[in-house]
Amino acid sequence: MAKAKGKKAPALKSDKIRVSMKLVTSDVCERCKTPCTRGMDYAERMRIEGALGKGVPCILTRHTSS
Repeated sequence: MAKAKGKKAPALKSDKIRVSMKLVTSDVCERCKTPCTRGMDYAERMRIEGALGKGVPCILTRHTSS
């Protein structure tokens, strides 16, 4: 007898790929060799007097883990 064809089991949360990026501050963005728009916008906002910031995710430091 042949096996019945069914749906594939859904992927578990632990099997999914996770992407993480380092948070960098405006001084790191200004020294970057390959500036991105997100980093340059953040550095521009941090030049304003009294601006507070915790950093911005850097696309160049992206890591994938499964």
